Amino acid sequence: MSKPLDGIKIIDFTHVQAGPACTQLLAWYGADVIKVERPGAGDVTRSQLRDIPDADALYFTQLNSNKRSLTLDTKTKQGKEVLEKLIRQSDVLVENFGPGALDRMGFTWDYIRELNPGMIVASVKGFSDGHHYEDLKVYENVAQCAGGAASTTGFWDGPPTVSAAALGDSNTGMHLAIGILTALMHRTKTGKGQKVAVSMQDAVINLCRVKLRDQLRLDRVGYLEEYPQYPHGEFTDVVPRGGNAGGGGQPGWVLKCKGWETDPNAYIYFTIQGHAWAPICKALGREEWIDDPAYNTPRARQDKIFDIFAIIETWLSDKTKYEAVDILRKFDIPCAPVLSMKEIAECPSLRKSGTIVEVEHKQRGTYLTVGSPVKFSDLKVEVTGSPLLGEHTDEVLAQIGYSKEQIAELHAAKAV
Repeated sequence: MSKPLDGIKIIDFTHVQAGPACTQLLAWYGADVIKVERPGAGDVTRSQLRDIPDADALYFTQLNSNKRSLTLDTKTKQGKEVLEKLIRQSDVLVENFGPGALDRMGFTWDYIRELNPGMIVASVKGFSDGHHYEDLKVYENVAQCAGGAASTTGFWDGPPTVSAAALGDSNTGMHLAIGILTALMHRTKTGKGQKVAVSMQDAVINLCRVKLRDQLRLDRVGYLEEYPQYPHGEFTDVVPRGGNAGGGGQPGWVLKCKGWETDPNAYIYFTIQGHAWAPICKALGREEWIDDPAYNTPRARQDKIFDIFAIIETWLSDKTKYEAVDILRKFDIPCAPVLSMKEIAECPSLRKSGTIVEVEHKQRGTYLTVGSPVKFSDLKVEVTGSPLLGEHTDEVLAQIGYSKEQIAELHAAKAV
């Protein structure tokens, strides 16, 4: 069955995580993604954090499924000619080089448009063009700090804290994929290509918009009643770190379950929503709280919220996190077990949904990876193994018009 992005050819000049996450998503949905890599070296993540000697690392395999690999030395005259042909026959070029790298390679925006007026050039940046830090090199944690995430994560008596979730890298890649699809739709209407860019700082800020909301509220009223600091603590003029508070008007906290003394993840996240107060009281055997004016409104509960959480922890003390959630879900109470990565890797539900998949690899055998987070009614997303370095070089060259003799010459010249 044809896929939505069949016929779209993408030149993937990205490396590490943000760019590859973007292009992998498009490859899952049918685009022909040609990963262009340096001969003999390739993406640096092929060798980073290896668990099997001389085999592509999981860092690479989990971000480059469904792609083809073309080795190309664009410093050579022949390599530049190959890239020119590829640009003429492609739809999108995605890159996360340092500022000006494409220009120094000889492929300015004007020249790319000359080769292919419909080409879309998509870029991952650290900071937006014109930003006073636009020349700063950016990695995951740098982006989280520059985007406001770190300053609002952690506990109030500790330092700013970065998240284990790739808010700077994979999140930026997801944003860029949306930008590319939008530009492709625009091209179908106008015939024109364009440049698309997402900065890592901007992508993190977009996920922190509720914290910007809180800053504006704090500026106006001087306090934030859904944060643990209210009503007994003090607020400064910046949004504080709130520990495990929900931050959305529904008080929540991570609570201990049976076995927490030896299992670092024997916890659940428990949220107290206003409309769920009566079911919560029934689940806990505290029906007297339902109509008690000291408890029956969110404002009344706020000054004793940690006392309430302590009582819930007592109720949880003889229940595993799974047992607790199975009870609470019957009362429609928002909660979830704190799952370790091992539990996620082994979860039957995630395997069944295709969120966690096993794929074959020529060097590694079977390996585990993350599948499509987007589910479709009319598209079954198949995840294939990542390519070996240069695995598809001759195939791609033949498809863009090189003969066997010309391909042999390119190999002899070490252009590919």
